[in-house]
Amino acid sequence: MTNTVRALLGNQIFMCFFYARILGITANQMLMVAVAWHMYELTGSAWDLGLVGLFQFIPALIMMLPAGHVADRMHRGRLFALCLAVQAVVCFVLFLSIQQYFDSSQLLFAISVVLGVARAFQMPAQQAITPLLVSKELMQRAVALSSSGNQVSVILGPALGGLLYVYGADIVYGACAWMMVAACIFTVMVRYQHRASQEAVSWSSAMAGVVFVWNNKILLGATSLDLFAVLLGGVTALLPIYAKDILNIGSEGLGFLRAAPAMGALIMSMALMRWPLQRKVGYWLLVSVMIFGAATIVFGLSVYFLVSMLALIATGAADNISVVTRLTIVQLQTPDEIRGRVSAVNSIFIGASNQLGEFESGSVAALWGPIVSVVSGGIGTILIAMAWFKLFPDLAQKDRMNDA
Repeated sequence: MTNTVRALLGNQIFMCFFYARILGITANQMLMVAVAWHMYELTGSAWDLGLVGLFQFIPALIMMLPAGHVADRMHRGRLFALCLAVQAVVCFVLFLSIQQYFDSSQLLFAISVVLGVARAFQMPAQQAITPLLVSKELMQRAVALSSSGNQVSVILGPALGGLLYVYGADIVYGACAWMMVAACIFTVMVRYQHRASQEAVSWSSAMAGVVFVWNNKILLGATSLDLFAVLLGGVTALLPIYAKDILNIGSEGLGFLRAAPAMGALIMSMALMRWPLQRKVGYWLLVSVMIFGAATIVFGLSVYFLVSMLALIATGAADNISVVTRLTIVQLQTPDEIRGRVSAVNSIFIGASNQLGEFESGSVAALWGPIVSVVSGGIGTILIAMAWFKLFPDLAQKDRMNDA
């Protein structure tokens, strides 16, 4: 273990925030599984399952820019704790709805809207607080460690939620509530010197993050690259089709397929924490996206379960290089007074790419089949990365993370 890794792990303030994120994300993943199963038990409608996601996405999208402004004016740790507290209350309400027999699809839709608003305020605060807790030299390792924690939560959260759901939805909701409360306690322990933005609340100040990203070609290239890569190369929505009709592995195999990208991301994030990128970070960012596209093509053409698993693990690993590099660049190149608003813009790109990517994959698959959808998406991702070498030369030529 290097001295810098020891220094990061010895940073008690950062580690408190790290534990809070782990608990919060794990609880959120458990909650999403429980709400989906609960809704399907109540209505038996696939359409209603889709509406649950839509009712979370729309308010999150609408509120994201003002939420970024709030993150620059408020203490970000307290804002993050407040969002966790709101989600804890949501979990307690759902717990009581089972206990007192007033659960309904309308309640779940309303809860989804509240969760979407809470997510809108949580994401920019969550992303913008890390640079206040660690030095620039530790920033890339801090992002890598945070990413590894996220992947552990993404792997364990749904599995734990599904396991507890066997004993009842109220058990899952109760466990989520207490995990959110514990995350709040860890967050309250986070201390740093808060300097609020002095800009007056206005449309122009709310749009400051958008303007900053648009004028900074390195940030614009990095964030838009992630948008198009996930938009074209995402395969999550089509995994059930591959599991059932192409690989013939059933629901058990589907679980392995869904976990494979997170496994690859976890492995890579641990590697980046130990051996962070030192030189040619822009070049490796673009190359990692090309590797992501190539692995996607392999998955799309594969008819063997092992090959498909390895391809998905490779997509997760390549994507993690992109994510860690992009987030580190965004945080280091953004002044603290607008970091919340820039993080909000980044969150919009991430949310839009995930949601629209699933829609794009499903639409193309409906017209020309799943193989064409996945392979064409992988090819498109490679072409986008190649085009970005020409369109954003400052990004492609960026050498070190800390370069101005």
